[in-house]
Amino acid sequence: MISYDFPLNERIRTLLRLEDLYARMAYFSEKASAADHHAALSVLFDIMEVASRADLKSDLLQELERQKRQLASLHNNPGISEEALNAVLDEIETASDSLFNLNGKIGQHLRDNEWLMGIKQRACIPGGTCEFDLPSYHYWLHQDATLRRNYLNAWLAPMLPICNALDIILKLLRESGKVHNFIAHQGSFQQMQGGRVAQLLRITMDTSLLCIPEVSANKYVLNIRFVTANYASKSTVYDQDVAFNLTFCAL
Repeated sequence: MISYDFPLNERIRTLLRLEDLYARMAYFSEKASAADHHAALSVLFDIMEVASRADLKSDLLQELERQKRQLASLHNNPGISEEALNAVLDEIETASDSLFNLNGKIGQHLRDNEWLMGIKQRACIPGGTCEFDLPSYHYWLHQDATLRRNYLNAWLAPMLPICNALDIILKLLRESGKVHNFIAHQGSFQQMQGGRVAQLLRITMDTSLLCIPEVSANKYVLNIRFVTANYASKSTVYDQDVAFNLTFCAL
């Protein structure tokens, strides 16, 4: 099975982008080759740009606080494990404290590093980080992999509270919805929303189906069109029935 997440507002869109970037950063930084660590540094610059949005920190703190209040109200509910509930609340509290203690603009420690900003500026140019353009970067890439990894982890560390907070929020968001089974007849599906507001749609389908979902949604109507997986020419509507699972997620 393969799942697709479709954010329905800009805030969730930003969190999903950051989630993807942090995951790629973790993947590349754990590798040993110079090419992987070059990729990790490029991702680090992307995280800095996306996470520097002025209201991101306050949005995350407000959402964590809201979730903490909602979950705390479940105490003494016989259908809820107190141990599991307390573990989640402790996780939220730890993430909130770490995020609250972040000072200044996210990624400012990177902006203050002239060496890194020189690499970032050259990285915007195709082939701009060649050894003759940045000999000091060429030297760094030829250092021991452990040393390079330590630098990457140190540069990422001040931005990890953002990662921890968004991981909690997206986990709660994805677990908030109920899965529904549908069939898109001849590749098309429409459902009236009746004013129901979701923040995230999750579509899960069999990987053997040679099609890809495209979503258009608002609070009144949801349209899903499945298009043929075609990498050589313009995609067309998949003309067969498609069985899929749909989850409406909202915090």
